[in-house]
Amino acid sequence: MIDAHAERRLVRKIDLHVYPILFLIYIMSFLDRINISNARIQGMTKDLDLHGNRFNIALFVFFVPFILLEVPSNMVFKKFKPAYYLSFLMLSWSIINMCMGFVTTYEGLVALRFFLGTFEAGVMPAIVYLTSTYYKRHEFQTRMSFFFCSTVIGGAFGGLLAYAIAGLDGRGGLAGWRWIFIIEGLMTAAVAIASAFLIVDWPEKCHFLTPDEKRLLELRLADDGGAGLLTPTPRMDTLNAYAYRRILTDWKIWLGGLVYMGVGITGYATTFFMPTILLEFGWTARDAQVHTIPVYAVSAVGMVAVAYLSDRLKHRYGFIVLGCVVATVGYAMLLHQDSLSRNARYAGVFLVSLGGFVSTPIALAWLANNVAGQWKRAFSSAIQVALGNVCGIVAALIFREDESPHYPTGYGTSVALMWFGAVAASVLFAGMLVENRLRDAGKRDDRLSRPKEEVDNMGDYHPSFRFTL
Repeated sequence: MIDAHAERRLVRKIDLHVYPILFLIYIMSFLDRINISNARIQGMTKDLDLHGNRFNIALFVFFVPFILLEVPSNMVFKKFKPAYYLSFLMLSWSIINMCMGFVTTYEGLVALRFFLGTFEAGVMPAIVYLTSTYYKRHEFQTRMSFFFCSTVIGGAFGGLLAYAIAGLDGRGGLAGWRWIFIIEGLMTAAVAIASAFLIVDWPEKCHFLTPDEKRLLELRLADDGGAGLLTPTPRMDTLNAYAYRRILTDWKIWLGGLVYMGVGITGYATTFFMPTILLEFGWTARDAQVHTIPVYAVSAVGMVAVAYLSDRLKHRYGFIVLGCVVATVGYAMLLHQDSLSRNARYAGVFLVSLGGFVSTPIALAWLANNVAGQWKRAFSSAIQVALGNVCGIVAALIFREDESPHYPTGYGTSVALMWFGAVAASVLFAGMLVENRLRDAGKRDDRLSRPKEEVDNMGDYHPSFRFTL
C-alpha cells in the first residue's frame, strides 16, 4: 500500500525541483528561436536587405539541423548527466544568438540561424524524455501543458522585451534590432550557467530525493502502464536489434509525429509572423509588439485549463480535435478579413493561437503516455519532435511577402495541416482502442511465449500495457 499523503508530498517535491529551471530554459530557447520575427519589424529587413523570400529562408534554414539532430541528440543525452548536457547546449546557442546582433550580411544571418538550430535541436526531446520518467501518465499532461506555457510566455515576453529594447536604437552605434539579439543572448547565457546546478538528474541518480522517496517513486510508477494488476511496468532497458525493431516498426511513434506536425503548424506560424500580421492591421511596430502579449496570455490560460481537464478525464484525442476546431474558426476569419473590422481580425488571431497552442502539448504528452521503457521513450520523443518540426519549415515558407496582408497560402495551408493532424490523431485513437480491446481479450498473450530476454525488453509491446486514449 502507498501512503496517499506521502505520495502527494513526493509529487509536490518533484514538481518544485524538476520543472522550474526547465520552464525557464525553454522560455529562452523559444525566445531565441523567434526573436528574429521581432527584429524584422524593428529595421533588420532594411539593414540586411531581406527582400523577397530571404526572411523565409533565414527561418527555414534553422530547421534543417533542428530536425536531423534530434534523434542522435537524445541517444547521446541518455548517456550524460542532464544538467551538463542541457547547459552546454544552452550556452552554445546563447553565443550564436549574440553573434546575430553583429551580423552585417544576409549570408551571415543564414549561417548563424543554421548553427542556432544545431544547438537547440536536442532541447525539447530531452526535456520530454527526462520529465516523463518522473510522472505517472495521467499526471503528465497537465505538467506538459504547464511547461509548454513557456512558449507563449516566451512569445509574449519577446514582444514586451522588443518593445523596451526599441528605445536603445542608436545606443553604442547599434540599431535597436541588434540589441534584441545581444541582450537576449546574454540573458540565455546567464540561465545556462545557473542550469548546470539546477537541472535534476535521472530518477535513480537524483540527489533531491531520499532513498525512501526514490522507493516510493518506483512503487507509484510500477503499475502505471498495466491493466490494473500490480505488475511491473514493461521495460526496454537494453538497446539491441530487437529493441530497434520494436521502436522503428511502432506505428504509434510515426502517427504521433504526424499529429504533432499537423497541429504544430499554428504555433510556429503565430510566433514567426504575428508581429508582422499585427503591423499590417494598422498598428505601429512598437504597438504591434505589445498587442502580441494578450494573445499569448489567453493561449497560456487555455492550455493549462484544457490540460487539467485532459488529465482529470484521462483522455487526449477529443481535446486535440477541439483545438483544431477553435483554430479553424480563427483561420476562417483571417481568410475573409476584408469584411471584418480590425478588432474582429484581432479576435481571429486569438482563436488561431488558442487552438494551436492547446493541441500541441497534448500531442507530445499523448505519445509519451503510450510508450514504455527507457530506450523507447528516448527514441519516441526525439522521432516525434523531429518529424513534427517539419511544420516549422512549412510555416517558414508559406507566409509570402507578395501575398501580404491576406496571406491565403499561409492561412490556407495552416488550416489544412491542422486537419491533417486531426485525421492522424483519429487513426492513432482508433488503433490504440482496438489494441486495448485485443489485449483485454487475451489475444496478445502469445507474445509472452517468446524468449525471456525479448519479453523483458518489449516496452509497450508487452500485452500487460494499456494505451491512453
